[in-house]
Amino acid sequence: MRTSLASASPVNTTRQPRPGEMNGKDYHFVTREEMQKQIDAGGFIENAEFSGNMYGTSKAAIQAVQAQNQICILDIDMQGVKNIKKTDLNPIYISVQAPSIEVLEKRLRDRQTETEDSLQKRLNAARIDMELSKEPGLFDLIIINNDLEEAYTELKNILTEEIQKVQGSKKS
Repeated sequence: MRTSLASASPVNTTRQPRPGEMNGKDYHFVTREEMQKQIDAGGFIENAEFSGNMYGTSKAAIQAVQAQNQICILDIDMQGVKNIKKTDLNPIYISVQAPSIEVLEKRLRDRQTETEDSLQKRLNAARIDMELSKEPGLFDLIIINNDLEEAYTELKNILTEEIQKVQGSKKS
């Protein structure tokens, strides 16, 4: 059996699950009160609010991935990136972006999971994030997702290279 060397950490969120999403797999769905209590207790490595919903990566979720001797992959927005930049962590910052706002809008509309209001909020946030991502030193790599398979291969190759570096330094 082959074990994975990398694992995504499910984010906590106060938003309602979309059809097909599973608690603990896609997200940890929690109440606003539960989330705020955990934030106040210092239980998150990063947290942000978007479109009236709270999102955050708990320290416990990262520790659970690390306990399995895996690399933790975080899917976070620009607020999260800036919050993590303030920590003593030394991650690889990779931004995966749609080729344009127009392509992103088509993809979101085709998915049919957004209200018009939430779609517009996501597009506005994406415009800002795409502009901010050009800031020198913010990201180590920006992958433009023109083609899912090509973007995945590029990401996988970068992560494989980083895993090999980490494994090599542990052996020395």
